[in-house]
Amino acid sequence: QVQLVESGGGLVQAGGSLRLSCAASGRTFSRYTMGWFRQGPGKEREFVAAISWSGSSTTYTDSVKGRFTISRDNAKNTVYLQMNSLKPEDTAVYYCAAKNYYGDLTPVGRSEYDYWGQGTQVTVSS
Repeated sequence: QVQLVESGGGLVQAGGSLRLSCAASGRTFSRYTMGWFRQGPGKEREFVAAISWSGSSTTYTDSVKGRFTISRDNAKNTVYLQMNSLKPEDTAVYYCAAKNYYGDLTPVGRSEYDYWGQGTQVTVSS
């Protein structure tokens, strides 16, 4: 069982930056593949980024490539999402997710993840 708690959301102007954090409970965090998803107003939850257990593999959705960076610190049981050059269309609730998978693949489907956090709101004003 893994519990995930996101933090770092808030209100920012377009062009600004935020860093989201996701703290995980449990002693086996380093064996989990981690992902970030988001759900904008009136939209379905969509994939944003994922990182393998070792951090050697990452995947991003096209709309955030070059602007967002996912990283993890296994010693701190934490995964991060650094978001730069934010746009109003990035406004959403951002969710952290964990997949009990000890490999180099970085899945992008919601159904492939086993545990979810409660989400943190990110609002980008124009």
